[in-house]
Amino acid sequence: MKKETVDLKNVKYYIRTFGCQMNENDSERIAGILASEGAKPSRSLEESDLIIINTCAVREKSEEKLYSFLGRLTSLKKRKKVTIGVVGCVAQLYDSEIFEKKPFVDFIMGPDNYGKLSEIVHSNQEEKISSTSWSQDFHDFPSEKIFRESKISAYVTIMEGCNNFCSYCIVPFTRGREKFRPLQNILQEVREVAQKGFKEVQLLGQNVNSYRDTESKKGFSFLLKEVNSIGGIEWFRFITSHPKNFTLDIAEAMSEAENVCHQLHLPIQSGSTSVLKRMNRSYTREDYLEKICMLRNLMPDINLSTDIIVGFPGETEEEFKDTLSMLEEVRFTNIFSFRYSSRPRTAASRQKNAVPFEEKKKRLIQVQALQKEIQRNFNTSLIGKTMKILCMGKSKKDTQVYSGRNEGYQVVNFKSRDNVIGRFVDVRITSCGPYSLIGEAS
Repeated sequence: MKKETVDLKNVKYYIRTFGCQMNENDSERIAGILASEGAKPSRSLEESDLIIINTCAVREKSEEKLYSFLGRLTSLKKRKKVTIGVVGCVAQLYDSEIFEKKPFVDFIMGPDNYGKLSEIVHSNQEEKISSTSWSQDFHDFPSEKIFRESKISAYVTIMEGCNNFCSYCIVPFTRGREKFRPLQNILQEVREVAQKGFKEVQLLGQNVNSYRDTESKKGFSFLLKEVNSIGGIEWFRFITSHPKNFTLDIAEAMSEAENVCHQLHLPIQSGSTSVLKRMNRSYTREDYLEKICMLRNLMPDINLSTDIIVGFPGETEEEFKDTLSMLEEVRFTNIFSFRYSSRPRTAASRQKNAVPFEEKKKRLIQVQALQKEIQRNFNTSLIGKTMKILCMGKSKKDTQVYSGRNEGYQVVNFKSRDNVIGRFVDVRITSCGPYSLIGEAS
């Protein structure tokens, strides 16, 4: 490696993020590291000196998006001097294989290694650099260095990794085992974002329900009560939950804490107990429905969303119908639905009885059509009601219209005579579609 170093004060960086809220939060940290060294964000790939692609490996499609994006950079690399790094879950999973597929990539970095970013970027890469080591400890990150995309809603990570080894899931291989952030560090970051005027905090982790403070051993329900007691933040949310770890004490903490939103993303994946067993999800259809009943008894107004996978290896028509009936029984406010995608190293990838692609495609269409009707009916029932909305900005489709989310995390587009970005506003719902609500500020 050459001894001369790059002065980041003269560097413009561009970050492209693929994946979930955890990836988005990681990109905010990466941007914070670069900004603290004097680097400036660029508006385009062409004017960038440093391009970082933060990747997701949960589904094969995410990898395809990465390589498609890298393909766009081939000619750019030939035209100008630019450093290109691939970070995140795909980097952790495939490591130096990425260099073989895309030789112009300069460095690779896994999620546990962002603390080494400055050192790598400061150097002139005479050789390819790969940094994908694991750590058993949670690497905390100074809140003041996070370059947050939003000034209204802040991500706060509470844990990383997963110990569940669901048979389809690659997360334990890309994010590692569960690591918990100290409770006091979490609370301190929440206080800091409250002081900066943020209105909402989203607590993040691969399985937040399993959280345990490293010192007191207090669990997630205690954490919810503690963050609720911090003044200045009006809404708290959390993602993602695992049904097997979602217990009565967590539901009670949600119902009792006035600032914790009555909204929950609780992935079921399949409505069939036999499929759930093959997925190694550690709960049955009946277990899940009992938890839904518990939640609605405590919070009748709760909005529920979920994840659905269709076409898991060996899924029969009857097992698939169990998923359709689950959607009709629970009537989720929103779902995220996908065709099963085989991931390397997972137990399901070794199963032979694959569902044909066309059948998976047909089942996904059925799931989405049914859910669309459920959402349309639910949204129609909200017409005429007035609800509290946190305005996040202007509508993407109409700059004369504001856009925000209600407590149930539904998108609400509305008209207002005043500029209400970053504020809570009462909105009367006047119409709707299956995926959003439309209203007027009162």
